[in-house]
Amino acid sequence: MELMLLPTPPWLERLLSTTFFSMCEAHINAPRNECNMYCLDCRDQAFCFYCKQSWHKDHQVIQIRRSSYHDVVRVAEIQKVLDISGVQTYVINSARVLFLNERPQNQPKTNNAVGGGKSNSHLCEICRRNLLDPFRFCSLGCKLVGIEKNGNASFVLSAKKDEEIGRMPRRLPSKEELREGIHTQVYQSTPSSHLRPSLQACSNSRRRKGVPHRAPLGP
Repeated sequence: MELMLLPTPPWLERLLSTTFFSMCEAHINAPRNECNMYCLDCRDQAFCFYCKQSWHKDHQVIQIRRSSYHDVVRVAEIQKVLDISGVQTYVINSARVLFLNERPQNQPKTNNAVGGGKSNSHLCEICRRNLLDPFRFCSLGCKLVGIEKNGNASFVLSAKKDEEIGRMPRRLPSKEELREGIHTQVYQSTPSSHLRPSLQACSNSRRRKGVPHRAPLGP
């Protein structure tokens, strides 16, 4: 019963401190040897695709992806094991993701002043990063710090929240999210140039429709 009351699962801090995307020493010559997976049951180091097939086949495993040299995880995976409410999500090339840890900022940390013109009113409670939407945290790491400092949030999934995950509506990405995706691509987009030949053929077929005209007869 005591574990059920913990606001943070025991594997989360280890996940956030794990280094990903190094080459797997056990499969150094294999093509897919990036260590971009983490086992929630073993709570050990990151491992590659082949290690998952060999030693973590029936375990709870999540895959970590990279966006502009920062680690992200797909919402569809992490929301099954964590309550991610309050954490800003991003739509990057049709995939909704969130960041594992706080990212360095170029701009200085400033408090949001009232009447500051076009200043963003949505800020991370921990690192003060500008957020696109009215969320509390920019990453899982900042939410963890917020829980440890204030205790007014939790990562534990309740039965009601677990039930609502399956019927959560998908929101179309906003212009701000798409702009974020341009600079932080996770997946390659599919080129649309292959659609042009079919459109050209369709256009030519329309030109051939109509009443045919015969050549005039001679005298």
